[in-house]
Amino acid sequence: MSGLSAFPIASRWPAAHPERIQLYSLNTPNGVKVSIMLEETGLAYEPHLVDITKDESHTAEFLSLNPNGKIPAIIDPRGPGGAPLALFESGAILLYLADKSGQFIPVDAARRWETIQWVFFQMASIGPMFGQVGFFNKFAGKSYEDKRPLQRYVDESKRLLGVLDSRLEGRDWIMGDDYTIADIATLGWVNNLITFYEARELVQFDTFPNVAAWLDRGLARPAVQRGLKIPARG
Repeated sequence: MSGLSAFPIASRWPAAHPERIQLYSLNTPNGVKVSIMLEETGLAYEPHLVDITKDESHTAEFLSLNPNGKIPAIIDPRGPGGAPLALFESGAILLYLADKSGQFIPVDAARRWETIQWVFFQMASIGPMFGQVGFFNKFAGKSYEDKRPLQRYVDESKRLLGVLDSRLEGRDWIMGDDYTIADIATLGWVNNLITFYEARELVQFDTFPNVAAWLDRGLARPAVQRGLKIPARG
């Protein structure tokens, strides 16, 4: 098992290829950020399905890697200095993989930080708000008689789509001509909002043409299509 033997998670999800980056995930909007990034970079990795519907992210083995009990998480057996590195939080993983591969983040310091701010925008705003729309529109919150929470998150999601639409005016990608981790962080969430969460009409998605065109460009990328299905569900 080499360097992975020090990690309890490797006993529950054994590695067939311990020399590769180990991905513990499910193809949720947060999970696919990392699988898309790995597919885009070409870094060698091995995916392990962590079924959150069976509470597998709260097992002792998974919590030993991420005490917050959320997917995705990774172990890079060849981290900085050659030592294994374990990481959780999808935004942090994207930044790490961008630096490791030298891809999808600008070299120029100012543009690098501008890219990172848009990753944080997704992490702090788009993910939490779109996720609440999903909860109140499709899952347990759907049965709540009081529709004010749903409307609050719908309104905020529309506002955030407006911010993104303005940013994409005259741009192919969030950073202009360059496809970056800002796009990779955001694509899965926007796609999920109008597909799995069934909120396309609810958030008036078609009134945001720049976002719609950007999403189409992103979904046309073969690595995005592959990443959206990884780890494959049984």
